[in-house]
Amino acid sequence: MPRPLVDLLWRDSPLAPAGGSRGPRARHSTGDVVTRAITLADEGGLSAVTVRALAQSLEMTAMSVYTHVNSRDDLLVLMTDHAHALMTATPFGRSTWRTRVRRVADDNLALLCAHPWLLDVDDPRTALGPGTIAKYDHELRAFDGTSISDLHRDAALTLVLDFIRSSAARIVTKPVTGDFGELWTQSVERLACYLGDEFAIAQRVGRAAGESMGGPYQADRAWEFGLARVIAGLADLDGLGAAPGGG
Repeated sequence: MPRPLVDLLWRDSPLAPAGGSRGPRARHSTGDVVTRAITLADEGGLSAVTVRALAQSLEMTAMSVYTHVNSRDDLLVLMTDHAHALMTATPFGRSTWRTRVRRVADDNLALLCAHPWLLDVDDPRTALGPGTIAKYDHELRAFDGTSISDLHRDAALTLVLDFIRSSAARIVTKPVTGDFGELWTQSVERLACYLGDEFAIAQRVGRAAGESMGGPYQADRAWEFGLARVIAGLADLDGLGAAPGGG
């Protein structure tokens, strides 16, 4: 009978129900299966994580893999929660809430750069896991020392994490065309010939931005600008604007 996903997520908890003792001891634990699956995903993306590939990598049968995880979807949840559990959480210390939010953002960006496949996992069941709950608890504490309401604390963190996720998708994706900056330099004058006097604002602003960034988009600059705007926007919330770090 399949084990409930919650039990699989909390399998290492001292409160977890004891497993059966019949039969020979398994060569690999559920933790081994999850760790190897993460390695496969890091190397080849989520498409590389199949039960067959995982079984071959661990020298197991596919049926043996299913004794540890109920399905590939459940496996992805377990992988995500384990990645969250191992995530670096920079201590907050006595810093302001603005500095703490920036640390949350930087830590999450580092996590997504290390494990880009996390961007392809969108399963709300990850919220049930110990690693994800510990991550959530730590990140909510970025607003300690303020009088922000609990609902706004959750919403503010969600806003920050949503910004990180969307920005990380651009940062971790490598251009398939090579050095786009060189392509931009070579193409921008020819492009202007086709545009003529049309789209005057797009041409003026695009030219200024392109000359500054060496292309139509610079992920690092967009990250810094966007994060600063998110933090500035949060300061409008009741309980944050007048708090230390509220500006």
